[in-house]
Amino acid sequence: MALRISAAVERWPVAGQFIIARGAKTYVDVLVVAVSDGAHFGLGESTAIYYNGETAESCLAEVEAVLPQLEPMNADAAREAVQILLPPGAARNALDCALWDLAAKAAGVPLWRYAGLSAAPVPLVTAFTISLGEPAVMEADAARAAARGFGLLKLKLTGEGDIARVAAVRSGAPHARLIVDANESWGDLDIAAEAAALAALGVEMIEQPVAAGQDALLAEVRAPLPLLADESCHSAADVARLAPYYDGVNIKLDKAGGLTEALKIADAAQERGLKVMVGCMLCTSLAVGPAFLVAQRADWVDLDGPALLAEDRPDHFGFTGGTIAPPARFL
Repeated sequence: MALRISAAVERWPVAGQFIIARGAKTYVDVLVVAVSDGAHFGLGESTAIYYNGETAESCLAEVEAVLPQLEPMNADAAREAVQILLPPGAARNALDCALWDLAAKAAGVPLWRYAGLSAAPVPLVTAFTISLGEPAVMEADAARAAARGFGLLKLKLTGEGDIARVAAVRSGAPHARLIVDANESWGDLDIAAEAAALAALGVEMIEQPVAAGQDALLAEVRAPLPLLADESCHSAADVARLAPYYDGVNIKLDKAGGLTEALKIADAAQERGLKVMVGCMLCTSLAVGPAFLVAQRADWVDLDGPALLAEDRPDHFGFTGGTIAPPARFL
């Protein structure tokens, strides 16, 4: 049966500010795609990969450009076609996830079963992001997050003064597990020495220490804790190229272009013995749903996007005691 597809941009306010090395955000614009076959209805959400030059509006235009080719198809055929029509990125993610949602509903099964999981997804420990700031600010933010029950904290770093920031967070949340995101900012640093100093403070993993495309800088680095590729890894085809330099990959559906490619990345990483992290951009629970399925296979989970917003969608994922749990409808 032919499809009806529509797309729109929505704005969601952030709780306070979300600050990383590239700047601060007080809101996030997300792209929402709705797909119907006349009897069932599917939804998908994505957030533009701004460091790749995407905007919510450019992603909307990408989706609208391919609708004439997709609408005559059924959901499964359209999902196959969109892998070819659009590159990895947020536009394809919103379409891909909406088509997965529609196909699962048309089949009368939950999405996890339609996607091939062997068991219903279970609640997971998720990281909570501590925005980049002065050490004292990050210490206070970490203390508040720990008081809310988050036992895994992800710190945004910038390549300057990072050890002081991590030490402050350790003081504010002495019992928390810590992971850090260097956001491509350590290219001019002694990465092994920086990692050793952070390991002494209890950090257990570092994301993307060097700029995407400069991954070979890690060839001779012998860090005492795992290094994971984030901005460098967009598709399953990237995994073989990155394996000599990293210990794992961070899978985000917005980068990958949807659940379809994210599952392939997880397979490719695990085939090579690499660790897997599943993350997200700032987003609502609508975007987290498909990522939560991939996260069932992850070593680290960072799906706190909705917890960083001032509000979320009705019937949303729950964040209690440092875990993320799906709403009943998801099961």
